[in-house]
Amino acid sequence: MPEAIPGRVTGSGPSEAELDTAMDRYAQGEDRAFSVVHAGLYQRMRLFLLRLCRTQALADDLLQETFLRIHRARGSFSSGAKVVPWAYAIARNVHTDFVRSAHARRTSSIEEAHEDGDGPPEVPAGPGTDAEEVTIARQTAKVVEVALARLPPAQREAFVLIRYEGMSVADTARILGATENAVKLRAFHAYEALRAALGIEKEKPGR
Repeated sequence: MPEAIPGRVTGSGPSEAELDTAMDRYAQGEDRAFSVVHAGLYQRMRLFLLRLCRTQALADDLLQETFLRIHRARGSFSSGAKVVPWAYAIARNVHTDFVRSAHARRTSSIEEAHEDGDGPPEVPAGPGTDAEEVTIARQTAKVVEVALARLPPAQREAFVLIRYEGMSVADTARILGATENAVKLRAFHAYEALRAALGIEKEKPGR
């Protein structure tokens, strides 16, 4: 596997069409195309895994495994296919395998201990931003984060892919290996749980 590019991806990165073309070349054995594939997938896969596992160190470990599996499976990539849903499916399988492993059970207490410090980035506050609005936004983001963590994995995956990753129901169904109706139902239950959590938060005294 070509050496991974360190650090975060900056800029807009390649378009999806450019990314699909690069993946075709990479699948055919052109190692130089890996840099384009990596640049186009790195941030999206990292944020996806972070939303699933909620710890940065673990997300980075799973990301490395995701790119390793992409490399190993590149020969199975169908020419002309869309690489983004294909890569999401691999990343999702990496996370699922981790959750099912004995290592996941051994480290669950460590993950819980780091929940408050390793979650998704905080809401940015630029010049002129109202401090109260920022506080409310951060509190809301935290409520959503905790509510997502409490969802069954299938519901969380469907919600994250549709709401955060912008995937269609059809692509989400392919990624999760489920029917479109099942995906819609999972996402609906996730939305309902989040709405309930936010409703409870608003009703707390002193809010």
